[in-house]
Amino acid sequence: MAKTALVLGGGFGGLEAAIQLRERGFEVTLVSSRPWLFIYPTSIWVVTGEKAFDDVCLDLASVARRHGFAFRLGTVEKIDGASRSAVVSGETLRADHLVVAMGGGKLAPRGVEHTHTICGTPEATARMKEALDALLARGRGRIAMGFGGNPKDPSAVRGGPAFELMFNVDTLLRRRGLREAFELTFFAPMASPGARMGEKAVAAIQGMFGRLGIGTRFGKKIVGFGPAGVELEDGARIDADLVMFVAAGDGHPVVKASGLPVNEAGFVRIDGGCAVPGFPGVWAVGDAAALEGPEWRAKQGHVAEVMARVAAENAAAVEEGRPGRKTYADHLAILCLMDMGNGAAWVHRDAAKARLIPLPVVGHWMKKAWGTYYRLSKKKLVPRLPGM
Repeated sequence: MAKTALVLGGGFGGLEAAIQLRERGFEVTLVSSRPWLFIYPTSIWVVTGEKAFDDVCLDLASVARRHGFAFRLGTVEKIDGASRSAVVSGETLRADHLVVAMGGGKLAPRGVEHTHTICGTPEATARMKEALDALLARGRGRIAMGFGGNPKDPSAVRGGPAFELMFNVDTLLRRRGLREAFELTFFAPMASPGARMGEKAVAAIQGMFGRLGIGTRFGKKIVGFGPAGVELEDGARIDADLVMFVAAGDGHPVVKASGLPVNEAGFVRIDGGCAVPGFPGVWAVGDAAALEGPEWRAKQGHVAEVMARVAAENAAAVEEGRPGRKTYADHLAILCLMDMGNGAAWVHRDAAKARLIPLPVVGHWMKKAWGTYYRLSKKKLVPRLPGM
């Protein structure tokens, strides 16, 4: 009789875990609170109108049918690692292996309700588009975009999407002949936001801000937000008609209450093979897990998929009695095709070196092509390319 696996979470890590476990012979059930996976890396274009909302959604039931696993739409209300079970919309589900891939929560600075975001719920991205459209219809205004950090876990930071959206909005304004009527400001509490991508990336980003006339406010703690903009330490402020803010990640509330071992920020502690210590058959991947490694490490979609493949292979090894375990540390790297609306830059950092390669014009279309490839490959309509 085939062993069973219960995967909690339908994001990048959860979906990849379900696919990989099924390929290894497990009877898999994937649980998600949404019927589709939201492809966050391409959602920046929902805001600027280059893509419709449905263009960045991947139907999970369809993917499940093609790969032969079960899909369950529901809300995870409780996790019990000892019994490898979870309460999903009132029903208890159990399995031989439990994969926690529910992502995380978000830190909530004072007044965050006055901001918009592209790294929250998918619905928040749609609201951001509406807010931007309304401001553009006015013909002039002040736009501030930025991101925050979590000192309890520096890996739980999403700065890349904020950079990308700012550059894309700048490109949109120029195409519409409105750039001179809008004041753009980028803010972050770090002295050198983007430093984890490497010195070349930081220099390139800051140089781009200067050339485009985008103001910057770095190195000041974010005190809160209000209807008129961003409030910084020492009484400083950024006046803005529209604020886009990407909050740092925090542990998922259900995970924090699960009894599983967590770090100070509330992410599940794992070993190098994504196994949760003290809970045989329980694994954690993606944003739900506490990522260990070099100081520059960052939680990204490709890292979540690497962790999912490692967890699936190690779960299969456990069942087959094979010695040795895979580790995600061997594949830890920062990979980012940073889109700018009219081009992009390829950013790669690993233990050996940091690289940045400008890709004018073609880079923009490469990233859009990746979004199409991701959807089609997950549906098994095109072959999966090695390393992707």
